[in-house]
Formats: sequence, C-alpha cells, structure tokens
Amino acid sequence: MPAHLSPNPLRLAISFILSSLAVGNLQAADEASIEEVVVWGQQTRERAAASHPSSVLSQQDLVSINVATTEDVVKFEPSLVIRRRFIGDSNGTMGMRGSNMFQTSRSMVFADGVPLHYLLQSRWNGAPRWTMVSASEIAQVEVLYGPFSAEFSGNSMGGVVLIESAIPQEREFHFDSSYFSQNFNAYGFDDTVTGHKEFFSYGDKFGDTSVYFSYNRLDSESQPQTFYFGGATSSTTPTTVTGGIVGNDDRSVSRLWFGDTGMQDTQTHNYKLKIGQDIGDWQALLNIAYEDRYNGSDAPNSYLRDNSGATVWSGNVIQDGKKINVPTARLGVSEQKRDSLSLGLRLRGELTDGITLETNLNEFKILRDENRASLANPLDALYTPAGQVTDFGDTGWSSAEAKIFVDDLGVDGLGLIAGVRHDSYELNMDVYNSPDYQSAAFGNFTSRSGGETRLDGLFAQLNWAISPAWDMGLGMRWESFRSDNGYYAADKAVTPEYDLVAVPTTSRKELSPKFSLAYQASPQWRFAYAFGKAYRFPIVEELFSQYSAYNAISVANPELRPEAGRHHNFMMERQIDGGVLRVNLFQETIEDVVESQSENLPGGLSVRTFIPIDETRTRGVEFIANVDDLFIEGLDTRFNVVYTSSEIVSNQADPSIEGNVYPRMPEWRGNLLLTYHLSAQWDAGLNYQYASDSYGRNDNTDRQDGVYGAQDGFSRVGLKSTYNFTNGVALGLGIDNLTDEIAYVAHPWPGRTIYANLSYDF
Repeated sequence: MPAHLSPNPLRLAISFILSSLAVGNLQAADEASIEEVVVWGQQTRERAAASHPSSVLSQQDLVSINVATTEDVVKFEPSLVIRRRFIGDSNGTMGMRGSNMFQTSRSMVFADGVPLHYLLQSRWNGAPRWTMVSASEIAQVEVLYGPFSAEFSGNSMGGVVLIESAIPQEREFHFDSSYFSQNFNAYGFDDTVTGHKEFFSYGDKFGDTSVYFSYNRLDSESQPQTFYFGGATSSTTPTTVTGGIVGNDDRSVSRLWFGDTGMQDTQTHNYKLKIGQDIGDWQALLNIAYEDRYNGSDAPNSYLRDNSGATVWSGNVIQDGKKINVPTARLGVSEQKRDSLSLGLRLRGELTDGITLETNLNEFKILRDENRASLANPLDALYTPAGQVTDFGDTGWSSAEAKIFVDDLGVDGLGLIAGVRHDSYELNMDVYNSPDYQSAAFGNFTSRSGGETRLDGLFAQLNWAISPAWDMGLGMRWESFRSDNGYYAADKAVTPEYDLVAVPTTSRKELSPKFSLAYQASPQWRFAYAFGKAYRFPIVEELFSQYSAYNAISVANPELRPEAGRHHNFMMERQIDGGVLRVNLFQETIEDVVESQSENLPGGLSVRTFIPIDETRTRGVEFIANVDDLFIEGLDTRFNVVYTSSEIVSNQADPSIEGNVYPRMPEWRGNLLLTYHLSAQWDAGLNYQYASDSYGRNDNTDRQDGVYGAQDGFSRVGLKSTYNFTNGVALGLGIDNLTDEIAYVAHPWPGRTIYANLSYDF
C-alpha cells in the first residue's frame, strides 16, 4: 500500500466516532424489544459453582468485541489467552491460569455437550476445533477455572469452556456477513491481506421438535507466519546476493533472514444440523457438524537477488560476508485439505422428582487431513513435481457419558452429581515422498507412527448448602488410563517392507479428590476456598508421534507419566451496585510436567521433543470487575487483570533450568471491555488487551523482543460500534490493534485490522 494511503490511527479513530454519531442520528424512537433466548444449559444442574472460580458471558457481553471466529468470544476473559495468529487460523490454541497457550491438553471446550478440545495432538496442532461451532450461533458461554469439579477429567487443569447455543422456539432466519482487512509490514513483507465471512441459519419448532440448520463460510488471507534465516555453509563458491535482512533472532544472535512463507489463504465451510425433541419431561438434542477446510501457502517470498537481479530460491549464498545455506524445500509451496465430522447426542430428563439423568454421546472423525508440500519453489530452477505428503488416517475420538443430578439426598441443601465417562482416542500419521505432490502420488514412506489411548472415569460430588451462610463441596474422581497399539517407524534397509516397531501397552489408575468451602459473610461479601487434585494423562502424540518431514522433526516419548497437579483457589467477592468485584488468589503445583520443547534450527527446521520436567509452580493474583452503569448510566464494564509468577522448581535431568521462569507465562495480563449503550439500538465500545513479555524456552535465553520467534508483550486497543435498525438489520464497524503494533508470539500477531459487519434477522 502506498505510504500516503496507509491508515492513520488518529484518523481511523475520528472516522469511527463520526460514523457512530452519524448512525446515532438515524436512531429510531422505539425501544428494541429483547428476545428471550432459551439455552439447553439453563436446564442443568447444581455444580460446586458457588466456590468454583467462573465467568459467564451472555450475548450482551460480546457487543464490544470484533467477533470473526468462535475463539474471539472468550479472548477477553480473566486469566485466559487465545493464540490466534490470524482470522481463520486452525491453530487457535488456548491457555488458562497456570497452563500456557501450548499446553492445550490442560483445557477443555464443550459446545452443547460435544467436546471441541483436541486431545490427540499438542502445541499448535492441539487447538480446539473451534470451527465446529459458529460464533453466530452462540447464546451463552461459561468459563470454569481449574480442576475443582469432579465432573471433569484432569484435562481441566487450566479450565473448561462450556458453550451453549440457542434452541429455536419459532421460525427464524439469520444472515450476517463480515469483511476484514489488515496491512502488515515486517522483515521483507509489506502488503494488505483481506478476508470475509458469511453465515446463514434457519430455525423453527414444529410441535415438540426444534430444527436448526446453519452454514458458515470463512475466506481469509493471513500475514506471513514464518520468517527464515539461514544456517552457516562451508561452501567455497557461494552465490553473491543482496536483499537479505540482517537482524537478531530471539536469542540476540545476528542472522541473515532470507525469506518468509508469504500469505496463507484459508477457506473454511461449516455445516451444522441440530434437531431437538421434547418427549414429555425429557429432551433430546442431535448435533451434526461438518467442516471442509483448505489452507494453502502458494507464494513464499525470497528476499535474495543475485548480481543479475534474479530471485535466488535455494543454495549456498553470501551477503556482506555472511555465508548461509537456503534449503531447497524451505521456500516450497504447500496446501492442506481437512474434512471433519462430529456427531453428538444429548439426552436429559427426570427419572423421579428431584433426580435428573443426562447422557452425552459423541463421535469425532477426521475424514481427511492431508498436507502436500513441494520439494522446491515452482520458480526455482531445481523445481520438479516431487514433494512430500503428510496424511492422517483412522484418526479421531469417541466419548460416552452418563450422569445423574440429585437435588435432595434427605438432608436440607444436600445434592449430588455422579456419573461415568469413557473417552477413546486414535491417531495415525504417515509421511511419504511423492513423485507428484499435487496428486499425492505415493513414492516411499519417510516415517509412520500412531497409537490409541483410553480414559475411563467414575465421579461423584456432594454439594451441601449447610446454612444460608455456609456451603461445601466434596468430590472424588477415579480414572483409569490405557495406551495401546502404539508404533513408530524403524525401517531396515535389508527388508523389503517398511518396518515398524510396536510400543508396549501402558496403564495407570489415579484418584483425584476435590474440596470447596464458601462463607457468605453478608449480602455483599462472600469468601470461598477450593482445592483440587488432578492427573493429566499423556495424549497420543506425546506418546507415539515420531516423524520427519521437510520442515519439522518430532520425537515422542512413550514412557511419559501423567502430570500430577495440586490446585488451590481462594476467592473474595464483593457485590456492589450494578455488578461484582472479585479477587482470586491461586496456586498450582504440577509434577512430571510434559514439556513439548521446540528448537528452531538455522534454515527453518523445527525439532520437537517431549521431555518431562520434575516440578513447576504457579502463583497468581487475579482481580475482576464486572459492573453495569459504571459512573454513568449505560456504560457497562468488564475488566480483569492478573499477576502470575510461574517457576521451574526442580528438574534433576537438567538442574540448570531450576528457578527459571516457565515458558509463555507473562507476569501481567489484562483485559478491558467498555460498552456504552447510547440507546436500545446503538452500542459503541472499546476493548483493550495487555500482556507483558515472556520466555519461549526453559533456559530463558530468548530475551530479544520485537523479532520473529520472540514472546513479546503487547498492548492492543480495539473499537466497535453497532446500530440495530427496527427492521432486523444491524450495521457494525470495528478496528482491532488501532495503533498497528507489530508483536510476536513466536509468530506475528496481526497488524491493524478493520472490520465491517452486516446482519439481518427475519
């Protein structure tokens, strides 16, 4: 974009305010009626919620957020971070409390009782499958922090996100469309990337049957996600080049950066069918979701030019005395095609007066997940159709759960939740060379690995309102873990077949106690303490996934023990006019931490290992203020800030890292949502996110800020305004990252992004 056309933050802010005022002049005199939203989750149960740190979001709480995808809905919640690198990113990982954004198997996400958490892979590959539920269908979100309820497995160490969608009560049609655009400038890339989203839904109720269908399309471009620097070469005849960028890496080592991945193009199609059925006092909900996803990187950038001005795509080069090697495959092109199917069935009803049964069944299947990559860039003289294919087959999970809720056990205020749950996971991954990567023709295997895990649990939790002032919770969860059918490649040249090595079966059983106690000192003051023990068992990838691809190597560890955590939370809460003030003091001590450490080598190769750390400890102080009509009528506020100290306490295998700060855990995080209701139809809002910088490595040597690979702090301001016309039409305008701050969380966060939204309900 020419410099004179580059967006100016002040100009954008003024334009935003003026457009909001212009829309305000169109305000209709009539007050908009608020439609009652019926949510399945409202019909549920007594949890130990009184002393379980939690947060609830309604549709009204989201009006100041520029929501493009589902993970946007929760990204301003306390002690929670979403690492979504761009709109449409499949790697939108989530971290909660003392679990960082890459410890994805320590948090759980459910939508209408269907698991979205992806407990097959870790780090960037372990992000929840957010796209299986569209942001436009969400009615309510509840966030539970920590493993303080026996209802959830040890994968709730960080917390649990419970998403509920609305149930159609009458005929309704909804359409919304969004356009977004950002200009991004870093290293050798300077361009504008854009995207758009279209969503349509139909719902109706025929007698006792509710029907809901939706279609969501997302088409988005991203800024480059990876920037490459070269490794040293011993070649005596390198090609002399210009255009490379000299700069430090995250450990302050001077590097010659030679290229980037270029724009990534993402298209996602989501189809959802929900059928609800009332059968007397019973309700059933069938949930079918299908995702068709494409992601392609077909225009990597090389910054290097030879003496004739021609682009250099590979080989040994020299610039200003720096000799580096550009691997042939590093600037190749790639594409991923992924099709996923999720089936869920929820059944709930009263067995007797005061006793409710709920069952949840789910099957998630990867129908196709295939990544095709070329051996060289198509513009490279060395280019041929040869490439490499990574393919997931027979991959997915199934779960089944039954639980009862007893309102009265014969003692006033004493209730029970008890149940049984089964989860089984399978992952199989093949990497093979292909003579024609575009058609995925098979050549020969380079690696194969996979396996299965199974987790069975029994749980019970008593919740007792002892008196108007005191209540207590006491729970226990028993879990049985088993890994089976694991294998990895160890090919022998003397045998004609591709040889595999079987991994021995492992099994383990653990008990996890839970306890909570709360005291209502007065109508305004409440104090609560919660304790939970939790075991997070290894996932399939950590145990079995060993592979070697062009740009990455992974080394699994089948001898991993479960992570063992002890979690405490003390809450002080003050009710005030219009809302609540809350302080949480928490501590988490985790033993046998499964640390997935990734090392970026010169040239762009990434090597990942799963190595346990003996013990880590996290202590935190969290302040939350959710207040309506703050200072002036119509101004609603959601504010939270958390201070966290996370330390590697002990590690016999490498004592040198003891006392270091645990990776990807900023000391400070804060969020602010301000919504001003100018009228019943018109909202204007401001949002703000802050995080201090952190480390990405256990040895804490990555101290350089503002470079690719760093774990930068950031300060991001956003604006949002929406006007709802009385005919069902709504118009919105928004900006994220108003100041266009470029920061890195290893990969770059998006630059300034502008949103325009249109919706219509009829």
